[in-house]
Amino acid sequence: MKDMISQLHEWIKLVSQVGIGLIALGVIVEIVFGTGAIFGGSVIANITQIVNQIGGQNGFVGLIAILLILAIFQRSSK
Repeated sequence: MKDMISQLHEWIKLVSQVGIGLIALGVIVEIVFGTGAIFGGSVIANITQIVNQIGGQNGFVGLIAILLILAIFQRSSK
């Protein structure tokens, strides 16, 4: 049972890392080639919308929340 939970944890970590990598790739491609170049939509606009939804009108609280989530991911991947 402990081995299965460990494998599940590793799989979740791998999927999370792939997702973060795809988001980073989408942002870079959108900056270089313009909106909708890789995923058919605006990655930066979607990230901005998520930050605004989490943090209200100014989005500062949402930005802090996302940075905290990324710090947790970075700490757990080491």
